[in-house]
Amino acid sequence: MSGQKPSLKSGGSPQSRFQVDVVTEASSEAPASINGSKPPEESKGRPRMVGFLDFGALGSAMDIGLPPDVFHEPDTTRSDSVSLHSTGTGHTHMSDSHSNTYYMRTFGHNTIDAVPNIDFYRHTAATLGEKLIRPSLSELHDELDKEPFEDGLANGEEPSAAEEAAAALAAKEAKGGTIKFGWVKGVLIRCMLNIWGVMLFIRMTWIVGQAGIGLTIVIILMATLVTTITGLSTSAIATNGFVRGGGAYYLISRSLGPEFGGSIGLIFAFANAVAVAMYVVGFAETVVEMLNDVDALMTDELNDIRIVGTLTVILLLGISVAGMEWEAKAQIVLLVILLAAIANYFIGSFMAIESKEPKGFFGYNTAIFLENLGPDFREDETFFSMFAIFFPAATGILAGANISGDLTDPQSAIPKGTLLAIAITGITYVAVTISAGSCIVRDATGDHNDTVSDTVNCTDAACTLGYDFSICKEGGCQYGLMNDFQVMSLVSGFGPLISAGIFSATLSSALASLVSAPKVFQALCKDNIYPGLGVFAKGYGKNNEPLRGYVLTFCIGLAFILIAELNIIAPIISNFFLASYALINFSVFHASLANSPGWRPSFKYYNMWVSLAGAVLCCVVMFVINWWAALVTLLIVLALYIYVSYKKPDVNWGSSTQALIYNQALTHCLNLTGVEDHVKNFRPQCLVMAGYPNARPALLQLVNSFTKNVGLMVCAQVRTVTRRPNLKELSQEHARCQRWLNKKRIKAFYTHVFSDNLRHGAQFLMQAVGLGRLKPNTLVLGFKNNWSDGDMRDVEVYINTIHDAFDLQFGVVLLRLQDGLDISHIQGLDELVSSNEKPPIGSKEVVVSVKTKSPLSLTDQRLLETSQLFKKKQGKGTIDVWWLFDDGGLTLLIPFLLTNGSKWGDCRIRVFIGGKINRIDHDRRAMATLLSRFRIDFSDINVLGDINTKPKKHSKLSFKELIEPYRLKEDDMEQEAAERLKAQEPWRITDNELELYKAKSNRQIRLNELLKEHSSMAKLIVMSMPLARKGTVSSALYMCWLETLSKDLPPLLLVRGNHQSVLTFYS
Repeated sequence: MSGQKPSLKSGGSPQSRFQVDVVTEASSEAPASINGSKPPEESKGRPRMVGFLDFGALGSAMDIGLPPDVFHEPDTTRSDSVSLHSTGTGHTHMSDSHSNTYYMRTFGHNTIDAVPNIDFYRHTAATLGEKLIRPSLSELHDELDKEPFEDGLANGEEPSAAEEAAAALAAKEAKGGTIKFGWVKGVLIRCMLNIWGVMLFIRMTWIVGQAGIGLTIVIILMATLVTTITGLSTSAIATNGFVRGGGAYYLISRSLGPEFGGSIGLIFAFANAVAVAMYVVGFAETVVEMLNDVDALMTDELNDIRIVGTLTVILLLGISVAGMEWEAKAQIVLLVILLAAIANYFIGSFMAIESKEPKGFFGYNTAIFLENLGPDFREDETFFSMFAIFFPAATGILAGANISGDLTDPQSAIPKGTLLAIAITGITYVAVTISAGSCIVRDATGDHNDTVSDTVNCTDAACTLGYDFSICKEGGCQYGLMNDFQVMSLVSGFGPLISAGIFSATLSSALASLVSAPKVFQALCKDNIYPGLGVFAKGYGKNNEPLRGYVLTFCIGLAFILIAELNIIAPIISNFFLASYALINFSVFHASLANSPGWRPSFKYYNMWVSLAGAVLCCVVMFVINWWAALVTLLIVLALYIYVSYKKPDVNWGSSTQALIYNQALTHCLNLTGVEDHVKNFRPQCLVMAGYPNARPALLQLVNSFTKNVGLMVCAQVRTVTRRPNLKELSQEHARCQRWLNKKRIKAFYTHVFSDNLRHGAQFLMQAVGLGRLKPNTLVLGFKNNWSDGDMRDVEVYINTIHDAFDLQFGVVLLRLQDGLDISHIQGLDELVSSNEKPPIGSKEVVVSVKTKSPLSLTDQRLLETSQLFKKKQGKGTIDVWWLFDDGGLTLLIPFLLTNGSKWGDCRIRVFIGGKINRIDHDRRAMATLLSRFRIDFSDINVLGDINTKPKKHSKLSFKELIEPYRLKEDDMEQEAAERLKAQEPWRITDNELELYKAKSNRQIRLNELLKEHSSMAKLIVMSMPLARKGTVSSALYMCWLETLSKDLPPLLLVRGNHQSVLTFYS
């Protein structure tokens, strides 16, 4: 080391990730860097590293017991690498000059180890504070002379473009002063205004007339029960972590995943847009009725509703576009009017005026209360039809949650505001029900002359009060609970105030929906679940207002306003809202059932079974309200769910679906361990030694063809690099490989190990890979095509790997293609990198060698074509099974599984067996019987009676030339020299060994001749793999057998099971 101490300059010296920020407990100002300048990360919008420096404890060098000329480093043994120096600010820091790290004092000890801090746990795009980076494990644990991590985010987090944009937006918002609302203004007022809709003033009294006081209260309580359970569920989800904008969509998608969230988000946003039309049409109806009363209609009633509705929605759009602040002010004004109207009604109900009696209002009276207590359904109305009409009046509980992104503290505001709003509005509805049912009769003529004349036939409550309205039974009366929708205006102290209340209720609900729909839709578009909707994600102004969403909502609302029929619009909306409520309730049940450690809401007053009951109740209510609308809603949700499931958006929100899948997988794995293996349930579970997945695609495609949906497949790689990459590189590489498998629709896991050679790595994998019964039982290797050109030590390792597999009771499968399998020298790294991810800049290790874009040689072209051989569907042809030795049936099971799949479904199985010339028919019948008992279809059985015939001369000569370079030739040298050479090169073939296995060598030569004769046109040959006795047959001889047997043939699969039965004919 130079001994030169690093200095802190205010200029351009590179700043460490661990530059200490000066933070004193007394100061509430934002942290600044030591040198007073802004750290480079902050200026780029990148997270910065926190500093923990106790200046009172640090003081000077003497305070920590160090003389000025002595250096001490507590965490390492390299005392010469640490120096004390001043920053020029009066503070002294410990500096490790090797890694340019400033040590911070924690618990009186100088270390970069950081104490817990909330800012370590923020997302990259955190809006409430700046993300800080804790020291990585490598920076605390690795040797000092080891190259530290490259600059990056902790825990492998990489900011996406969207996150960086959000972070930039958050910084901009912080400067611009974003408008945020508390729980009263943001949630309570919104929910009350949305729940107190037009139904309160123009339908509530009619429902009381039809259903009676008792059943109306039951209807209100049923609706309140649904909304209360949903409110509790909403509160639980909202308090299980930081809630961003998006309301119901955000809550459902982050809990149940993008499939449910995406489908409900679209429906919920659409429902809110249509709700604008419903409320505006309700408002327009009231205005047109008033115009009709004074003979001031512009055209006819229907068109007047359209005209008034269009003008109203344009006005509301203007208020919304003006910004959330203006919209919030408008809501407060509307709430004041609404509260005044409700108070006006209750005050009026105590002011019985004689002039109102002919119209049915007599003030509070026991006789009227008792008469109205029971139901009096007319015009085919029922309890459920009344419930269907009332229920939309109870919706609107998500009005506060829908603007969750604009709340100061959504976790606190949503539970308090929503539940209190449900309680207040529920009590109000019950009070209006009892009040209206106690002081207004069901029917009244409005005629002062209809006094009691016949006391015998007059039995109604009105008779006891001096009026006879019995003529109303014949129909035609215009007053009373059953006939006058505006009866609350009659009761109230000041009639026009009720009209103002109606206007306020409808306009406030319309305004809330007009704001909710774009906010939810904007959140949905930001997540990019549906392609093409990204244009609506853009926000404007300091509050990130979704102006494009406002315009879209306006257009949808306007289209439905032109329908101008409230009774057509209402049921569709109610069902869409109920579908959202059902899924919110189901989310809580699902998250509780999954028992994920991440599910720990601070709101404790929920129960998973109550939430499930709420979800079921919502579904029942959907069908009660309107069965066909419920079916349409469910079909739309299902269609969107299937679409999102098929598209598989690249998002990971830690949903309860993932947690439940994990739970189920764990439970089933544990259950499997309690059951002994049975031959009927045998599945080939393959450990495929493929290296990088894209290096040998043909091998993976073929194995996938017989393991897909049948057995386990693990794509394994043995890494023999000298420098092990760090954890971040490994995790990124692992993710890339797994993504490649998923993209190619190969159902397999990827794993890798570090080892000094293939054999040891394979040993680790065969012993360690798997979980319980989900453990490989078959080792799959590619044939070593270039073995004769390479180092024979690699052949020794390769053959010993096969021996190890047999030792561990594994079956072994070898695939040989004449052109080879390995295409890694052709394909580059980009094959493993998805379109939206590139390898880290300056990465030290190339995953797969990258070739320049030069024209491919003919050999490479053929190799590339061959690599795609098993990707496409195989046409009509044969799979020739040379079942020469009984290995338990694996040689026969693999072809059967292949023909069961779609790719090989058109191929027929031909079976070849060895036999004696004088027993060919007998052997064929015996094999046919066995195959039929195994229930395996075959097209032909060939008995080879000439296996033991001597091979042709030129074939034997070729074999002799093949083994010549690997012979020991011990007869030509001294015994000691021969033994020494054999010890140094154990693959050498001895003369004794060659003579001992002469017959077996000739059999491999002869089998190759027979294969060429009978199976040269086969799509695939599956053949019993010859065995070599360990310790007796040298690896070179065994390799020569495999080479001789498999050369110049169609694709060949050499299979040898572990000699345990994998087929049975017993039931």
